[in-house]
Amino acid sequence: MGKYIIAFIALLLGLGVMAYAWTQISDIQKIYDEGNALYEDLRSQAKGNSASDAPESPKSPKVYIPKLDIDFEELKNINEDSTAWLYSPDTVIDYPVMKAADYNYYLSHLPDGTWNANGSLFIDYNNAPDFSDRLTVIYGHHMKSGSMFGNLKGYKSQEYFDEHPYMYLYTDQGNYRIDLMYGSVIGAGQWREQAFMFEENTDALLAYAEFNTTFDSGVRHSKNDRIVVLSTCSYEFDNARYFVVGKLTPEY
Repeated sequence: MGKYIIAFIALLLGLGVMAYAWTQISDIQKIYDEGNALYEDLRSQAKGNSASDAPESPKSPKVYIPKLDIDFEELKNINEDSTAWLYSPDTVIDYPVMKAADYNYYLSHLPDGTWNANGSLFIDYNNAPDFSDRLTVIYGHHMKSGSMFGNLKGYKSQEYFDEHPYMYLYTDQGNYRIDLMYGSVIGAGQWREQAFMFEENTDALLAYAEFNTTFDSGVRHSKNDRIVVLSTCSYEFDNARYFVVGKLTPEY
């Protein structure tokens, strides 16, 4: 009889653990859903119609850039840290980019200041907010849901790059096509030791990225190009990072 009681108790404990785990999963999913819902609200506030009907500039464009009517005044009203909008067609990347005072705040806060595990995309606090530096680094979470920078992992294959060779950056000073050049895995420790986040180490960063790239873009760069790095977590080893490198090509 005793062994049946022990088995029954073990069953109850197992059911309790399963119920607790399910509650935890549900809570996490709720947090993710709340973050995604806020980003949808933010897009409806800060983005107009995909402005094919927006006034045309009298200047001739240098490159084609999808017309997104970003209301930067509204973004600034929501949060003065708003500095740009990053868009990758046919992917989930369609987010504001923030400028933080450190590496921590926007890892766990949405653009309106709400705590949320999705966090925000944000540029390295050493960078100028107008992307005038030779090197600007944008960080974002690799979410299992694929949101934020979750789909950067796609650039580990040539096929994905061939389908998504460009991203687009919108600022209140002007818009840019990001011509993607390289994608590379690196350890967080090596990234810090090489100080790849600093402008003076841009050439070393580009050399590392070119040598270790996961796709062949055929894109070349010069000393005059402004470089953008998109960085997120990766899982090849502990504290791995995956970063994609591109150069800014202005619209006009």
